Amino acid sequence: MEVRRLAILGSTGSIGRQAIEVAKAHNDKLNVVALAAHSNAELLIEQAKACGAKHICLYDVSAAEKVKAMIKDKDLEVHVGLDGLIELVTLEAVDTVLNAVSGNIGLLPTLKALKLGKRLALANKEALVAGGEIVTKAWREGNGELIPVDSEHSALFQCLLGEKHEGIKRLILTASGGPFRQKTLKELEAVTPQEALSHPTWRMGTKVTIDSATLMNKGLEIIEAMWLFDVPPQKIDVLVHPQSIIHSLVEFVDGSIKAQLSVPDMRLPIQYALLYPYRLQSLVGSCDLLSIGTLTFEPPDLNRFPCLRLAMEAARIGGTMPAVMSAADEVAVNAFLDGKIGFMDIPRVIEDVMTAHNVIEKPSLDDIMEADAWAKELARQYVAKLERK
Repeated sequence: MEVRRLAILGSTGSIGRQAIEVAKAHNDKLNVVALAAHSNAELLIEQAKACGAKHICLYDVSAAEKVKAMIKDKDLEVHVGLDGLIELVTLEAVDTVLNAVSGNIGLLPTLKALKLGKRLALANKEALVAGGEIVTKAWREGNGELIPVDSEHSALFQCLLGEKHEGIKRLILTASGGPFRQKTLKELEAVTPQEALSHPTWRMGTKVTIDSATLMNKGLEIIEAMWLFDVPPQKIDVLVHPQSIIHSLVEFVDGSIKAQLSVPDMRLPIQYALLYPYRLQSLVGSCDLLSIGTLTFEPPDLNRFPCLRLAMEAARIGGTMPAVMSAADEVAVNAFLDGKIGFMDIPRVIEDVMTAHNVIEKPSLDDIMEADAWAKELARQYVAKLERK
């Protein structure tokens, strides 16, 4: 296989750090050309030196300017802000982009990579959630490749290889249930950020970990799956699977079910997305079914975890509603982590913002960006009201 030349957007986050591990393990197949981070300049420069990357980008302008002033390595070019992220994607030396940034800032780099016909390993959920229709249009017209990095969508992608679309009866996303699977509503009201960040099976970034605790993560994944696999939301189900061994399943019209199983380690779907269609030795251990013993399933509780219900509603409504829901969630999660609101205030803020929104059914990119900004501002206002109580 040809050497893949990578730009890793979000390299200092959980997915980005694990992607660098994968690249180092397969340095004869994966060449890291460019790295981007939000504001962690120290780690970003360390990563660039270790990987031999020639381009770095800091989304935070002040952090980027400090780096520009102090950097002595003339071989290392510093890019700045959202424009800088897009510049990394545009580099001729880059043919594969891993988009692992957090939030809706991932939308424009996603569109650019697909329009340029590059391989996009997508770990940024918000790009598809907010802009699914325009992202898939860019994917079709640009002849790029979109390979999902989420373990659930990677599993569905693998299960659907070689299958006819008309044979799909339903997609089944699995959820660990998070750390609060057995807590009562009263107990959930008292959950702390520290407790919510203690995921039982996965090692993930802060935002994704909180979304997993609220089950919003699974709701976002329903919307992602709609666009990735051209399946309506009513044909996508969620099962809670605490062992996190089966990452998702596809049921076909003949009654057959395909599943993808592995130990819960994000380095495996990252490697699969970067090296597809090749399977090489990975850093992940084998899945020992004998030691695992039992695999269990249960339905999600939408009363205790209303974020999943809200995401399912946004998927059904469509238009700008998923972008609004995602933006409100981003603000609410940050407010919870900052100690401004409680755990169960997260869905309250999201629902209030969704209720106030007038949906645009066929949004343009500008419509989506405006809806995102509007939802974040309104969510901040609702957070401020809850703070004063």
